[in-house]
Amino acid sequence: MKKKWAAKRITINLASYEVQKLEIFCAQTGRPVTDVIRELIRRRLGTYQ
Repeated sequence: MKKKWAAKRITINLASYEVQKLEIFCAQTGRPVTDVIRELIRRRLGTYQ
């Protein structure tokens, strides 16, 4: 059975160089920004499955 996630929108402020690095990474990997940020948060908080 899949987990159902409660969605909550979060706004973050990034420096322009951080946005640029994120966009380049996403373009290189073909992954959406949302997925990359979600994975980084999960890895940092130790909740990566």
